[in-house]
Amino acid sequence: MKKSLIAAGIVTLTGLSAVTTPVLAYEAGDWLVRGRIINVNPNDSSGSLSTEAFGNLGKGVSVDSDTVPELDITYMITPNWGVELILGTSKHTVRGNKAVGGVLGGLPGSKNVIDTRVLPPTLTLQYHFRPGATVRPYVGAGVNYTHFYNEKVPKSSAIYQDGAKVSLSSSWGWAAQAGVDVAINQDWFINFDVKYLDIDTTARFKNTAVGRAKINADINPFVWGVGIGRRF
Repeated sequence: MKKSLIAAGIVTLTGLSAVTTPVLAYEAGDWLVRGRIINVNPNDSSGSLSTEAFGNLGKGVSVDSDTVPELDITYMITPNWGVELILGTSKHTVRGNKAVGGVLGGLPGSKNVIDTRVLPPTLTLQYHFRPGATVRPYVGAGVNYTHFYNEKVPKSSAIYQDGAKVSLSSSWGWAAQAGVDVAINQDWFINFDVKYLDIDTTARFKNTAVGRAKINADINPFVWGVGIGRRF
């Protein structure tokens, strides 16, 4: 019994020692490189879909989520202030619903109106509250530029026909961020992060089964991430 208590005490002390092991504070000139797995979860809303063949169909498109890898690089201007560049790309399907879905029909996949890839490089200015602690929370704010590419009307879509095309306009918007780095040792750390991106676009269709069409959409995703980072 005593041996068990002693062993438990040693384990507890060892754990406390690991937690309280000193780590080097962030310093001006440090580079922090993080690799994350992120979930891009759109908080979407849309305007009315205007078509040549059916006129105004009313509001009703949604954007699905995607889970992808992300890379970000932070340069520390001071121990507390840093600038972060966030890089990643995701793939999304835009789906018609409500009035739009009613016109598009009920076959599997027929309500899918756009497949697209999204590249939203984002630059934020961060404030790190405890740069010398083991647990280092931060907040950030900045700007994102969103570029849509490889846009297409899916062949399964009710509006698809030969020659159908769609293009989505690029977007400038603001970004907000909050997260925490948890030090493993002097150089490595675990990271948890959430961002909100202000993204809006206009989709323009041509040569579809409903002729030309246009719709404005706000995507505005929350981006949830977890990963590991290293200081250089």
